Amino acid sequence: MGDALVCRGSTRAATTRTRSWLRNTRERASGWVRAARPSAATPPHGAPGWFNQVVTDNSETPTVVTAHREIAAGAERIFELIADPARQPGWDGNDNLAEAPQGQRVRGTGDVFTMTLSNGGVRANRVVEFEEGRRIAWLPSEQGKEPPGHLWRWELEPLDAGRTRVTHTYDWSRLTDENRFARARATTEDRLRASLDRLAEAAEAAEAAGSD
Repeated sequence: MGDALVCRGSTRAATTRTRSWLRNTRERASGWVRAARPSAATPPHGAPGWFNQVVTDNSETPTVVTAHREIAAGAERIFELIADPARQPGWDGNDNLAEAPQGQRVRGTGDVFTMTLSNGGVRANRVVEFEEGRRIAWLPSEQGKEPPGHLWRWELEPLDAGRTRVTHTYDWSRLTDENRFARARATTEDRLRASLDRLAEAAEAAEAAGSD
């Protein structure tokens, strides 16, 4: 009988210890879950602000690249070379553009012009910013597809009748196609400046000749 009492007592003690261990384990697990939940300062996946964090954290490469140059020509003359896609291959400093059909001169936001690349591909370019003689920007994409998110922008600031400060920007901060990241990172200020230099050469030659 005494042995039975000892056995039952030992069993109750073991059960109590087991319940205590389970309770402590649940509390610790609950604490881990609470700690793992994102705070209000960290937006969850898919929420506004998450995408930019994913893109910019992968590399220290700037996602907005800009180059400036003063060109000895009027803003209207320079803008005509940019806003007419058929003339863009003539000053493209990276030999990426092959040709564009005539008659696509951009007149406002919402316009779409096509460009054949030097590798044979064709891009549709949707104009998203436009101010005649001052600013133009477009989003390139494969034909029939949504733009992946990178943008080209040109801004012109007249200094006087014959001088213009031109700013060229490549913005890939919203680029969603990871297959394009390597090429985007390779688009440096030097590449933008190469186009600026050739644009200056074309515009200044036209200015000297008094032609468009």
